Amino acid sequence: MKALMSVATGGPETLELQEVPTPEPGRGEVRIAIKAASVNFPDTLVIRDLYQFKPPRPFAPGGEVAGIVEAVGDGVSSVKPGDNVFALLGSTGGFATHAVTDAMRCVPLPDGMPHDEAAAFMMTYGTSHYALKDRARLQEGESLLITGASGGVGSAAIELGKAAGARVIAGVSSEDKAAFCRDLGADEVIIYPTELDRDAQRALSKEIKAKAGGDGVNVVYDAVGGDYAEPAIRALAWEGRFLVVGFPAGIPKIPLNLMLLKSCQIVGVFWGAATMRDPAGHGQNLMELFALYQAGKIRPRITEQFALEDGAKALARLENRQATGKIVLTIR
Repeated sequence: MKALMSVATGGPETLELQEVPTPEPGRGEVRIAIKAASVNFPDTLVIRDLYQFKPPRPFAPGGEVAGIVEAVGDGVSSVKPGDNVFALLGSTGGFATHAVTDAMRCVPLPDGMPHDEAAAFMMTYGTSHYALKDRARLQEGESLLITGASGGVGSAAIELGKAAGARVIAGVSSEDKAAFCRDLGADEVIIYPTELDRDAQRALSKEIKAKAGGDGVNVVYDAVGGDYAEPAIRALAWEGRFLVVGFPAGIPKIPLNLMLLKSCQIVGVFWGAATMRDPAGHGQNLMELFALYQAGKIRPRITEQFALEDGAKALARLENRQATGKIVLTIR
């Protein structure tokens, strides 16, 4: 089998396409012939040793795949060879032609879902659904600001926010990304500068409040962090909820007096851990997401596809914040 391997700490340029032994599934495991692998922001972190988990090298990044079950180990009854599935592998193993994983990590594809959309589905929609439903308790008629709204989790949050009946404000860094978010259904769009000084932060906070109306925005879905977090918190309404989703712009430092003055909350979103701690809740959320997909209310927006050997280019696009929607590797 072939795999795009991280052989040294560093950026996408450190990855090497290698021929490696095809693994055999053990008890309770399955081998998947991968047809598509999603490219996610954690993939850019794990190869730089900046992710929560630091796997031993060499390893293939990529934690989200779709494909066909090729072989099963002893004791596996939930799937069989020939089944179309998608799977969360963890933090590694997906940028390859094959992967072995626990059978419990495999989910049969809903009828009619192609492999590329399946690979781009679970992490982005799972994260955003858990964030908005379970962590923010988003209600119909509330306002929702999404920073980094044109990215994978951000675009999923737009669709899910609209499906929940919220007024969605998309925060992005360019007009092209703004047009993408409007096409997804965002009610309002804010184009913020790529760098923020204090004056720009104040202006951004004022613009968010104006777009939200009333005394501010009810929920902030922050997939950017950095200097964008504080002005978003300053724009929160009374008892607002600020969702901590990601930090591509850096980990922010927040003056906690803002939380007291607004009686608001900073709420962490660690979806991966939540799926393991509450598998029943995760299963229920997946059923709700499948229903929304089959009703046509959500659908992964795959804007670029790369071959496995070009995976480094795909990661660079994501790392440089040039991507909109989802990027997928297609495996021949």
